[in-house]
Amino acid sequence: MEELLKQLIGKKIDVRSGASSSFRGDLTEIKNGVLYLRGEDENAVYVPIDKIAAVCECDDSPSRPGFVV
Repeated sequence: MEELLKQLIGKKIDVRSGASSSFRGDLTEIKNGVLYLRGEDENAVYVPIDKIAAVCECDDSPSRPGFVV
């Protein structure tokens, strides 16, 4: 899992760690089994890798309510 996550450094990702916990941000670093995310509000989020259930890259396309893309 850690090797896969290292390929995503510098990208915006969604991280799910349990049924109701999810985080979104730019993956900045992985160190000592901890994922470092920088959120949209510039706050830091630290997630233990062994608690991650799923990860996916985010699409940064702007939202256009009412339009089908």
